[in-house]
Amino acid sequence: MSRTGHILAIDQGTTSSRAILFDGRGTPLAEARREFPQHYPGDGWVEHDPADILRDVRAVAREAVETSGIPVSAIAAIGITNQRETTVVWDRATGEPIHRAIVWQDRRTSALCQDLAAAGHAEPVRAKTGLLIDAYFSATKIAWILDHVPGARARAERGELCFGTIDSFLIFHLTGKAVHATDATNASRTLLFDIHAQEWDDELLALFRVPRAMLPRVLDSADDFGATEAELLGRPIPIAGVAGDQQAAAFGQACLAPGMAKSTYGTGCFALINTGTTPVVSKNRLLTTVAYRLDGVASYAQEGSIFVAGAAVKWLRDGLGIITHASQTDDLATRVPDSHGVYFVPAFVGLGAPHWDPNARAAIFGMTLDVGPAHIARAALEAVAYQTRDLMEAMAGDWGGTINALRVDGGMAANDWLCQFLSDLLAMPVERPEVIETTALGAASLAALRVGVFDGLESVSAAWRSQRRFEPRMEAARRDRLYAGWRDAVARVRTGG
Repeated sequence: MSRTGHILAIDQGTTSSRAILFDGRGTPLAEARREFPQHYPGDGWVEHDPADILRDVRAVAREAVETSGIPVSAIAAIGITNQRETTVVWDRATGEPIHRAIVWQDRRTSALCQDLAAAGHAEPVRAKTGLLIDAYFSATKIAWILDHVPGARARAERGELCFGTIDSFLIFHLTGKAVHATDATNASRTLLFDIHAQEWDDELLALFRVPRAMLPRVLDSADDFGATEAELLGRPIPIAGVAGDQQAAAFGQACLAPGMAKSTYGTGCFALINTGTTPVVSKNRLLTTVAYRLDGVASYAQEGSIFVAGAAVKWLRDGLGIITHASQTDDLATRVPDSHGVYFVPAFVGLGAPHWDPNARAAIFGMTLDVGPAHIARAALEAVAYQTRDLMEAMAGDWGGTINALRVDGGMAANDWLCQFLSDLLAMPVERPEVIETTALGAASLAALRVGVFDGLESVSAAWRSQRRFEPRMEAARRDRLYAGWRDAVARVRTGG
């Protein structure tokens, strides 16, 4: 490993923009973060102002470098990771967006997606993209903007407009409008990219009515994305690594071999398993996606999403008022020996993978007069583990191999009790990294590979260090009994269940 130079990671998320400066060993030295406004102009609509994002990214990049005390001359490269699927359309000449960004959470195109699926397009689209036809992804968001901004569609066809996910928008502006590009992981989340051919697909473009002229170039995840303008940090710095947030987290967790899996616990939960250089088609409606692409060779992953993880704890605080801070759930969970038969199915917005039941609704089962706040809090944490097992079983069934351990990150991963219960319920080790900011670390690691700070994937693995490993200690009979109770509870909230 060369281990020289520092890497600045830009982590542009759904509610905040952050920058973290890492040294050549993957150790974070300084961080800056800013939250930005969310806009809800209609029922189920979510938008961001791209100007807010660009302003904050520039500010946190400068602040992190200044706070670190590291000279700009010591920064070898920049890595970018971003909220995926969020869609921006902007003027190629001026760089000005023609509409606010439509966020991945936005549901305004749900009816269109249902119509496309009903017309028989679901399976052909999934065969090429690995994705479901859903408003979650970028394609129908692009079409909506082109259809609702006067003159936009004609301008896009003439090549006057650019489309990009947030990474593309940032690259375009940070390079002084010199580079319009994305990486393969972000491209794979648009519904427009053939993950087998590794290129934009004309049939998909025609189906979703997106002009090819507005698309970015698709590069490797560790590649030459141009250099920043000198005004950003005082000298041009190469942008050398880009990946969508969940793929970046998997890379930062060093899930680089088939069968290695990670799960990120935030508001929801995203689990990815590396399946190697051959994409695996799911029988359980998991997504097939690009994990990363290096030297023109794509590695693939299966992905499953849980809609509600940390959000259930937030509901205990804001909805029920039984806690005042999320950290109290750890204490409450350990006050009682079990949940007293209580099961909490947090289907507030439906059930995600592998159930995919948007009409399911949350419920708490098994309530008796001697159930108290501690039992309910424990049941909420247990639900995160039960949902994770649902995903792990689906992944293991699709992939056909053994998952030897689960690497965890995100805010809830700091909870020791939850990590232990996860290990017990999954009957596998759960590993928590020393550097919990795995998304930023993944982007930094990709950039480090490109510029030679890391000399190979072995360096990425070496940068991952375990903070604690939780081993299963629950008896198999109890594990099976608990999980059977969960499956019964889920069946009760399923539509028509």
